[in-house]
Amino acid sequence: MAARKSDARPIVAVIVFLVIAMCVYFLILGRMAYRLLEHGTAVSIGLGIGIFILPLLGVWMIVSTLRSGIEHQRMAADVAELGRELDVDDLPRRPSGRIERDAADELFAQVKQEWEADPSDWVRTYRIARAYDYAGDRSRAREMMKRASGQYRQAKA
Repeated sequence: MAARKSDARPIVAVIVFLVIAMCVYFLILGRMAYRLLEHGTAVSIGLGIGIFILPLLGVWMIVSTLRSGIEHQRMAADVAELGRELDVDDLPRRPSGRIERDAADELFAQVKQEWEADPSDWVRTYRIARAYDYAGDRSRAREMMKRASGQYRQAKA
């Protein structure tokens, strides 16, 4: 039986709604900053500059998050196309749906051995990032996913 592809439209709709809501919020903050700058006092200028920086930071965070999310989706699709996804369907799970710790650790040990054979391969780095995630080590998973992204960009260049 072929794996059913999930419908991403609800997730995309929520993301679009949240981005639009954040843009409206940034416009309101920008207008507030402009009004503070118009007052011309040292305190209002300082607050205006500080408030004006917030929307700029917010836009940068949204753009970088969306870019990395899109890149991770592309990597996942390429790994699936290569038939190199981690098979976790048969691993025992907790009632919460998370993979049992021992099974996740065993999977990680296998993937780590594979990765150590060639750490420059983006697919192997992607797989170890996923294995770290399944094992519950989120910080290392993020670190390795960043590394996999860099390797992926180099491989596609």
